[in-house]
Amino acid sequence: MQTVGLDRIDLRILDHLQVNGRASNLELAEVAKLSPAQCLRRHRRLEELGLITGYAARLNARHVGLGVIAFIHVTMARGHVDELPKFQDLIADMRQILECYSVTGDFDYVIKVVASDLESLSQFLMHTLMRMPGVSAVRSSVCLNEIKSTTALPLE
Repeated sequence: MQTVGLDRIDLRILDHLQVNGRASNLELAEVAKLSPAQCLRRHRRLEELGLITGYAARLNARHVGLGVIAFIHVTMARGHVDELPKFQDLIADMRQILECYSVTGDFDYVIKVVASDLESLSQFLMHTLMRMPGVSAVRSSVCLNEIKSTTALPLE
């Protein structure tokens, strides 16, 4: 993977935007110790280079009725390599799946899912995930307490 050369000023801008994506250009310029015009040029450059992939509001899942978070470990049936792209496409289209990773170890995928309650999680597991092409086993871990949840990368 190719990385982009970033200086301390770029890192300051990115670090601040991770915490406050709604920061004004004037606020970013103060943090970066640049003029507003210079800061805006750098900010746009960071977007154009793909370092900033978007801006979004982070919602409280419980407050919108999604009080259950679960991590699902999926094992794919051996010899079903042809099913992997279809499985991945189906997973990518499911809104209740927040994250999905292909991993090493005892499982093939780890999936982070949100649900309104345990019954809806069970329905998703039994009637959707376990019936997907190539899936041979599913293990789930329901989150009891969220200790840390961030999207901010450790830049400095």
